[in-house]
Amino acid sequence: MELIKITNQVTEVAKQAGDFIRQERKTFDPDKIEYKGLNDLVSYVDKNAEKVIVDGLRKILPEAGFITEEKTTIILGERYNWIIDPLDGTTNFIHGLPAFSVSIALKEYDELVLGVVYEINQDECFYASKDTPAYLNGKEIRVSKNKTIADSLIATGFPYYDFTKQATYIELFTELMRSCHGLRRIGSAAVDLAYTACGRFDAFYEYNLNAWDIAGGIVIVKQAGGDIVNFKGGAEVIETRELLATNGLITAELLSTVQKYFK
Repeated sequence: MELIKITNQVTEVAKQAGDFIRQERKTFDPDKIEYKGLNDLVSYVDKNAEKVIVDGLRKILPEAGFITEEKTTIILGERYNWIIDPLDGTTNFIHGLPAFSVSIALKEYDELVLGVVYEINQDECFYASKDTPAYLNGKEIRVSKNKTIADSLIATGFPYYDFTKQATYIELFTELMRSCHGLRRIGSAAVDLAYTACGRFDAFYEYNLNAWDIAGGIVIVKQAGGDIVNFKGGAEVIETRELLATNGLITAELLSTVQKYFK
């Protein structure tokens, strides 16, 4: 399988979906919002964008299955599976607030081998595949070189329906807020990971994440030289639904801080 060629094809599919989303934003009717759960929003835009992506990816790798957020397609492949978030940052989209993105990853058996995150508002396409560098619009990117939390800008996300760990999370947030250059909550985990990969953020942490939120970004961060671990320091982040992405230089310090609150 020619991963580099496939990655380039996937970036085009992501941009096609992004063009559709961008056009729909201009005339979007808030009355068409649906609720999947508490504060878990979806619209026809998410669903139609997912169909655009699935149709495009089928042409690239016909034997692959799909793991999709909106479940417009439920077909699992034996060897290959695409992991798709057609619109990561739906709440931002609905309210007309950047950023929101398309996230696509390819999983071969149990290994993520390709990732694409297209941030629609800035027309920025981040991508990487196994054993290649990470790129932003054709230019190679790397994680930042900051060595301490004190010198870092850190991103996070807030729980929006499972509030069982909210108090603990706020305690961690408070400590980091006092320790680093600043904390940012953009509202799209895929964008947070892409920005960590290119050095805009030095780290990103969040829990209760789904595979489609982070799969594409995981590949990009790793290929940009960063670390991806769970709150215990282990490699499994999709099953644990805990993720700490860093530039590799502040991993130990940030992990130690996180573990004060999440043992």
